[in-house]
Amino acid sequence: MITRTLLSLILLSGFLHADDHKHPNVIFVLADDLGIGDVSPTNPDCKIKTPHLQKMADEGITFLDAHSSSAVCTPTRYGVLTGRYNWRSRLARGVLSGTSDHLIPADRATVGHLLQKAGYHTQMIGKWHLGWDWAKADKSEKKWKDIDFSKPVKNGPNINGFTNYYGHCGSLDMPPYVWVDTGKITAQPDREEGVDRKVDPYGWYRKGPIGSDFQIDEVLPHLFDKSMAYVKERAKKKKPFFLYLPLPAPHTPIVPVPPYKDASKMNPYADFVMQIDGHMGELIKTLEDAGIDDNTLVFFTSDNGCSPEGNFAKLKEFGHDPSAGFRGHKADVYEGGHRVPFIARWPKGIKPGQKTSALACLTDLYETMRDITGQPKKDNGGEDSFSLVPAFKGKQSTTRKTLISHSISGSFSMRQGDWKLCLSSGSGGWSAPREGEAKKMKLPPMQLFNLKDDRGERKNLLAEKRSKANELIHLLHGEVERGRSSPGKPVSNDRKVTFLPAGVEMPKGK
Repeated sequence: MITRTLLSLILLSGFLHADDHKHPNVIFVLADDLGIGDVSPTNPDCKIKTPHLQKMADEGITFLDAHSSSAVCTPTRYGVLTGRYNWRSRLARGVLSGTSDHLIPADRATVGHLLQKAGYHTQMIGKWHLGWDWAKADKSEKKWKDIDFSKPVKNGPNINGFTNYYGHCGSLDMPPYVWVDTGKITAQPDREEGVDRKVDPYGWYRKGPIGSDFQIDEVLPHLFDKSMAYVKERAKKKKPFFLYLPLPAPHTPIVPVPPYKDASKMNPYADFVMQIDGHMGELIKTLEDAGIDDNTLVFFTSDNGCSPEGNFAKLKEFGHDPSAGFRGHKADVYEGGHRVPFIARWPKGIKPGQKTSALACLTDLYETMRDITGQPKKDNGGEDSFSLVPAFKGKQSTTRKTLISHSISGSFSMRQGDWKLCLSSGSGGWSAPREGEAKKMKLPPMQLFNLKDDRGERKNLLAEKRSKANELIHLLHGEVERGRSSPGKPVSNDRKVTFLPAGVEMPKGK
């Protein structure tokens, strides 16, 4: 029998449990350049072992038709945090560098701001790549790259809804290589460092200043260690937390460490993916050990498709395709550029073992969290975001009906149902044919595909289905001009947005 004293202790421990708050803790893990074919939950033919992500999927929900808002790094990160398509911002194409000024204004609504209003402690740990403002050095002082590392960094993640942050400025192949802890640089650069691509085609990174406490091959495990320490710390509180964990991997430099180095028997890229999987297992176990697993919502996804740096040809020798049969890869407007793995696990709120074909975009984080926390919808904020909660509850679709994708060069695509219109002659990115090549080949200025019949986007139906293409153009035009794709009052874009290829005019009618 349970004694009265023991029963009292059990009840008391329940009242003091960190899971007692109403809203779930939230961890959003964003891998960097991980293809939809690189993990087993979204590719049954995956040749890279990802048992921890498979377990996460088995215990949660896997989205099979999920997309990043862009086929490259910076713009997708903008979309994740703002719930707004990246091309509405001043960034029309490409990505920021490691020395770029901040992209997201302090008055732009973000998921961080939203959750702070709901009582969350918010933390960013990892790769920011949305710009922050380095202190400029007096050129006469000859500081590294005209940055004065002795002065604070301004306009970092803390102006975008994060209570604290710890991370590096951009991709891990972009200098400067220093850690910044909520505006403070943790150690001054004491050398310049870099690895030439010809010396190491996987582990290369651009030469630049590097902090005395910054070790390139230890960055990934270091960020997970920091994240697990944060989880343990917050588990002692009665306040929910939001951890945004954007990883630097498996983007270059591809630097797996033991026991993952050579573990795949394929190549360093596959090893690096296995390392991410291993760290995810450690993170989930930390939640379980801390007693907060049941009411913690963990997302795992990628910012875009796999990069050619992963060496598609080498992986193919082992029967592995990072794009899982979809056309293209990172940077492209084709599916391989922006269709990404997307898993959500929340023992208290998501029935395990679900797979859904509901159309989803990484911009949907904003509206999902607004829905879960019960906050009122506002016109400015989450303009291109739709709640994933219906899918969590087993419904086969959400209220999202369309998807606009964007390539590195600024090419658009418009998706509705099985139909996808690419407003480009070629990939709009790095895979063949690139735009210049496609134009020399005199390919049509647009491409229309039916993904149900042609998931590889090989048969351009533009000539025979021009009315469908015109319909999608008008649909795209409407969502561009309204400043939003979600219900609500029309709002302004940050710039004049054009999307039609050269020589193509807006079709008549609606």
